[in-house]
Amino acid sequence: MTPDQYCRDKTGGGGSSFYYSVLFLPAEQRRAVTAVHAFRRELEDVVDQCQDPAVAGATLAWWRQEIENTYNGSPNHPVCQALLPALSTYPLEQAQFHAMIDGLAANLATSRHATFDALRRYCQRAASVPWRLSASILGGSGENTLSFAGDLGIALQLTAIIRDAGAHARQGRIFLPLEDLQRFGVTAEALLQGKESQAFYALMAFERERAEQYYEQALSRLPDGERARQLPGIIMAAIQRALLAEIGKDGDRVLRHRLQLTPLRKLWIAWTTRRRERRRGKIRRSR
Repeated sequence: MTPDQYCRDKTGGGGSSFYYSVLFLPAEQRRAVTAVHAFRRELEDVVDQCQDPAVAGATLAWWRQEIENTYNGSPNHPVCQALLPALSTYPLEQAQFHAMIDGLAANLATSRHATFDALRRYCQRAASVPWRLSASILGGSGENTLSFAGDLGIALQLTAIIRDAGAHARQGRIFLPLEDLQRFGVTAEALLQGKESQAFYALMAFERERAEQYYEQALSRLPDGERARQLPGIIMAAIQRALLAEIGKDGDRVLRHRLQLTPLRKLWIAWTTRRRERRRGKIRRSR
């Protein structure tokens, strides 16, 4: 297995939302963006799968050193081997990779976020950073485009938190802000026990609306002239917003099961989004 194949598998392979978001990219950009997100997935797996915090912390420290090795031209891990060619082609700052590690390392210290501001800071490091790096690979350098990528990362992370609320609860973890639970009268104990209620459904509707607001804010920031280059982010937003809609149609029963869109539907959303964006670009150029 080549490093590029490893990264593709790490980001979910051919059935993942990410796969369809980068489907229409030129090969070189697709490999670079995939390597960035595979790196993020490696870090997430450390936090999710290591039961011993000391082991997880030591593993994240190893990744920190591996980034140093990569920028020095001698990576060991397949993800960083795939990442290495991109470093000489795209403006990828080493500090950004360390920021991702810092975000996941901070998450080891707590399984709760007291406020949304605390959760947002976690989302910015864990999810906004890789999407900002991706935006840079795709040619985006303006502040509005990077702000689009940052807000998109928050929206996507919030969507994942909503989708995976049941799985997190079974692991003894709660990513939903505790201030939101208190506001809607949902106890942490009920959440961990998988007990749904009308109060819980109202809470999840609120969280879905917040995620939607971040999607809207992200897309409103993106300049028209940048939309063609940032198509992967636009496609990813379309797929995940469709997932949010399905969760709502299902009654927000995320503690019972984890909803997913089928690969065929993801492909359809990706294709129709690309077609819509191309038509939009043609109309803009004709004016």
